[in-house]
Amino acid sequence: MVLLAAAVCTKAGKAIVSRQFVEMTRTRIEGLLAAFPKLMNMGKQHTFVETDSVRYVYQPLEKLYMVLITTKNSNILEDLETLRLFSRVIPEYCRVLEESEISEHCFDLIFAFDEIVALGYRENVNLAQIRTFTEMDSHEEKVFRAVRETQEREAKAEMRRKAKELQQARRDAERSGKKVPAFGGFGSGGMTSVSSGSIITDTLVEPEKPKITPATVRPSGPSKALKLGAKGKEVDNFVDKLKSEGETIMPTSGKRGSDVSKVLPPPVNVESVHLRVEEKISLTCGRDGGLQNMELLGMITLRVTDEKSGRIRLIINNNDNKGLQLQTHPNVDKKLFTADSVIGLKNPEKSFPLNNDVGVLKWRLQSTDESLIPLTINCWPSESGSGCDVNIEYELQEESLELNDVVISIPVPSGVGAPVIGDLDGEYKHDSRRNILEWCLPVIDANNKTGSLEFSIAGQPNDFFPINVSFVSKRNYCDIQVTKVTHVDGDSSIRFSSETSFVVDKYEIL
Repeated sequence: MVLLAAAVCTKAGKAIVSRQFVEMTRTRIEGLLAAFPKLMNMGKQHTFVETDSVRYVYQPLEKLYMVLITTKNSNILEDLETLRLFSRVIPEYCRVLEESEISEHCFDLIFAFDEIVALGYRENVNLAQIRTFTEMDSHEEKVFRAVRETQEREAKAEMRRKAKELQQARRDAERSGKKVPAFGGFGSGGMTSVSSGSIITDTLVEPEKPKITPATVRPSGPSKALKLGAKGKEVDNFVDKLKSEGETIMPTSGKRGSDVSKVLPPPVNVESVHLRVEEKISLTCGRDGGLQNMELLGMITLRVTDEKSGRIRLIINNNDNKGLQLQTHPNVDKKLFTADSVIGLKNPEKSFPLNNDVGVLKWRLQSTDESLIPLTINCWPSESGSGCDVNIEYELQEESLELNDVVISIPVPSGVGAPVIGDLDGEYKHDSRRNILEWCLPVIDANNKTGSLEFSIAGQPNDFFPINVSFVSKRNYCDIQVTKVTHVDGDSSIRFSSETSFVVDKYEIL
């Protein structure tokens, strides 16, 4: 074996973190590290020191040492290169090179050390690969967490709704002069009805918040939830598995590993004829302006759950003037749609399939026209004496849209600490593990169409690209809607429910 152990120790030889790559006892490694400071010759500058049995290859880290313990016949040039990689890994996980910070992130460092060395020999990896391997990013775990969060939000909303119902019932009873109902439930017989109602009011009724009705889901808990390297297709398998157990889950909005999959809540009341108008955008812009490519895909999906509502027609209102390419389902009467903007089957005697999602109309828009960009991002990094001052701003060009949960992700250099924030609209989060500054805006609409963020950090202008954007919206980009649903016979109207979503597949500023 070549490399015996890697350790971070104090200048007195006290081990803070040590990873052995061969079988060594704790007493043995502590003895080797305790002997290390005594062997150093303070009058000369070296990067290694030897004993009869081992060689210490070391590098000072302020008040600490990064030490590799190797056999005497190892290649010193390779050992020095490995030592440099070890020394670069530590600032990735520790903001300051102090004993307390090293101890706090000891397991992160050990996992990273294991990616560098296996069985005593260095692996052919670089810093970026180590960061990727140790991050263990999983799409399915994020889907699981998103499902869990929607459950919690729904439970809180239901709790507030019940509390308001109980409070209203108590008020109605007091106004009518009837006996106030007791709301305490089991074990509340000793409490008066008034005090019971007031307790519920004080503990459960919160200030009014925007109502969110997320999908009702429960985690299935498969061992697959922590699978590494999952792709979009495997996320679909995960969601399909939940659906097979009787759950209802909205499709995920994106397939990027860095973004938590965002879903829009379904409508509260779903009729026997339900329509989904879905759009997904993929956009790439240059940092100096110019739209490299924008592709938008849309679809109207029909679901019929009542056999009496199978023979129907959809009246489409298309007010879009962006030059869309429209395409109907092969079984839809294309001539009828072209002439009257009505979607109906070629054979009027047939019914739409029951309990199945059927895509009846889809459209596509591809353009390099800058005026069609829904949300423009302008980033200006300028070098200063201490690093870079970055000014970034957004502008909503399509004022009919309302974008929710907007996250603008800006890369920042690693190992230089957190950015210093100046002017800010909205909120921000700094992810030191992924080296990302996330600018978070709950809503962007016509009343909040522009905003800016300023921050300073050490680095070069190229370090802050590519910028990624994610959002969800309940209004579609292209003005295409279903205005009416009628029976084939008699043209009588049918009640229907609909939901609209506009989500991001890719939104990059390179």
